[in-house]
Amino acid sequence: MGVAKATAALKRELQRLVKAIVDDDNYSEETTDQAMKTLYSIKKLIWKSSLSLGLDSSTLPDEFNCPLSKTLMKDPVVLATGQTYDRLCIENWLKDGERTCPQTQEILSYTMLTPNLLVRDMISQWCKKNGMELPNPVPDPDEEVITDAERGRLNSLLEKLSSSLSDQKEAAKELRLLTKRMPHFRAIFGQTDNALFRLLKPLSPGWANTHPDLQEDLITTVLHVSVHDNNKKLVTDNPVAIPILLESLKYGNINTRSHAAAAIFAFSDLDSNKQIFGEAGALKLLVNLLEEGHLLAMKDAASAIFNLCIVPENNARAVHEGAVKVVLTKIMDGILVDELLAILALLSRHEKAVEEMGELCAVPCLLSIVRDNTSERAKEHCIAILYTISSRDQTKLREIKEEEDASATISMLAESGTSRARRKANSILERLNRAASHRA
Repeated sequence: MGVAKATAALKRELQRLVKAIVDDDNYSEETTDQAMKTLYSIKKLIWKSSLSLGLDSSTLPDEFNCPLSKTLMKDPVVLATGQTYDRLCIENWLKDGERTCPQTQEILSYTMLTPNLLVRDMISQWCKKNGMELPNPVPDPDEEVITDAERGRLNSLLEKLSSSLSDQKEAAKELRLLTKRMPHFRAIFGQTDNALFRLLKPLSPGWANTHPDLQEDLITTVLHVSVHDNNKKLVTDNPVAIPILLESLKYGNINTRSHAAAAIFAFSDLDSNKQIFGEAGALKLLVNLLEEGHLLAMKDAASAIFNLCIVPENNARAVHEGAVKVVLTKIMDGILVDELLAILALLSRHEKAVEEMGELCAVPCLLSIVRDNTSERAKEHCIAILYTISSRDQTKLREIKEEEDASATISMLAESGTSRARRKANSILERLNRAASHRA
């Protein structure tokens, strides 16, 4: 259905609802709520239609277009990797559970967005110069009006979680679907007293006593709720939330465990939460989940481990829990190489991690990735790790020299790598030259 036809249909529905409100003194609360939602839907259609008018994308400078939508950015924001996107597009990407940068595929160290005022100003000046009016940033169309009826629905479902098992399963299933399909339902959790506590109540008597389907639906709902920025503190305000998430990592089915790991990633956007999860023992469980080898679960576990290890104390905890061996083994097997190299680069800050890498023959593996892998990000992580290893272990510097003499691997990266990779490669080459001078 075209925009014009859809708008006309919505207007007819709005007329019907308004007539019912005006003519019937006993109209229901749901009728007013539906009228508000219909009016908002019309607004969304008009807004979407306006995006396609007045701007010829072929004349726009490429840097003004969002890499995701390929259209003019209305509200440019910077992601953790430094890439710029239109706010609505990247928020939708993150709401779908993605935890990497769309362009670089790098695991995000956090998902909060920073306005790119410079690009916004450049776009504004370009539009003014070309006689075009840039629309003001528009709120996310998915963040719809929250009605009293929806608040009542949430409370009703939370109450059912204190009822029979069949009621609990029915309510949990609906909450899972609502928080997935209607992003504004996630916001209601943060505005409702004890909502997370009530959601998790069926799990608090003991994990073994809870039905697996109920476990999965409740933990998946927690994951959906965790994506909303205003809900990041909910997990630490609730004394049972973290223990239940950790139990989920231990005893849940593979979907439950994967979603628990993803929720920990989302909640640990806050540095204070990183510390709390680390102290609670999350890293050991995440490393175990990574080691088991279920691909989807490994991705979520890797994202959570990376986020937690940004905090130095958690870096040390991860090393203590055997993360180096698990991560390096997966890399050698060609599994999630880019994601796991990002973790290994963080762990290499710890002296014990460097010792373990030496014992586990990490240097030949890293050099082969620099030589043969096509991912610039992977090469960057490898050369950074090699730089750290070579600065702490002179015997490994000799291994690097043998590779350099045979294939000029480091020299080629110093010529063609990313700016960071070139810096690290040149530093290693200088170190090799100094070592050669001392021997002479």
